[in-house]
Amino acid sequence: MENMARLKEEYRFTESDAQNLMDLLPVAEEYLNGLAGHFMEYLTEIPEAQSIINQNSSKDRLEAFHRQWFRTLFQGQYDEEYLKNLKRIGQAHVRVGLPVHYVNAAMSHVRHAIQHMVHDTFSDREQRRFYRESVDKILDLNLAVMTSSYRDEEMRKVFVSRSLESWLIKLSERFTYGLNLILVLSLAGVSIGVMGLFIKDLTHLFTGNPEKAIFSALGEMLILWMMIELLENEIKNLKGGSFNILVFVGVVVVAMVREILISTLRHDDLKTQAFLTLTLLILGIVYFLVSKAQKCSFTKE
Repeated sequence: MENMARLKEEYRFTESDAQNLMDLLPVAEEYLNGLAGHFMEYLTEIPEAQSIINQNSSKDRLEAFHRQWFRTLFQGQYDEEYLKNLKRIGQAHVRVGLPVHYVNAAMSHVRHAIQHMVHDTFSDREQRRFYRESVDKILDLNLAVMTSSYRDEEMRKVFVSRSLESWLIKLSERFTYGLNLILVLSLAGVSIGVMGLFIKDLTHLFTGNPEKAIFSALGEMLILWMMIELLENEIKNLKGGSFNILVFVGVVVVAMVREILISTLRHDDLKTQAFLTLTLLILGIVYFLVSKAQKCSFTKE
């Protein structure tokens, strides 16, 4: 949270600067009405600012407020109460809907007016420099506090949406984690079933057609291999690992190999077997390209 001591330290506002500003108070009192009047003329030249003034305050009341603000610049009391007052001014600007760039432009106008006041009053160049530096520091500090109200307002607007967004993201992450967990359990269950079929096919070696049993057992082994690869990938995913597309391409390749084995066992026609072989060749090329791309990616990292 902002406090005056920290702001003074950040802007290197020293006791000497405070004294310089207090020295300027008698001069500022003489220029006060002129400064406030010129500032009001500047504001009324801006149609949007004029519209906001008409809707929220009277011209005389606003001019009196600016006159008081000008006076506090040179009174030397730059404490926590002064900081609270600046925050109230910034909040008032936000409340009436004054765009922040008008606050910046208005502060620049005030800066130039005070610099002209210092230049017209003091003939010594070094003395003018000291006064201008102190004025710049207090005006920069004022501007920082006033405009921080705009940032705080934006953060309040974002806070609700950010909280909702964070909640939705966490909910989605938990839901995705739950789905991955269900998928792992399902793959484990299917793997157990495939293992049972594999054992059953092995028993056919002695009780049925050995050739058919061997091809069938090979197919079950390939399916089991696919299950193992998918399980490992999902477990890595649950642990926060990256998605590995190569595993899924490999699973498709293995599935195609199994299909060719079954096709051979069924004695399908030549065209079907040629189509399956060509598909396997294409999948093999895809697997090679994906594998090569991943290796290049790892090398760059």
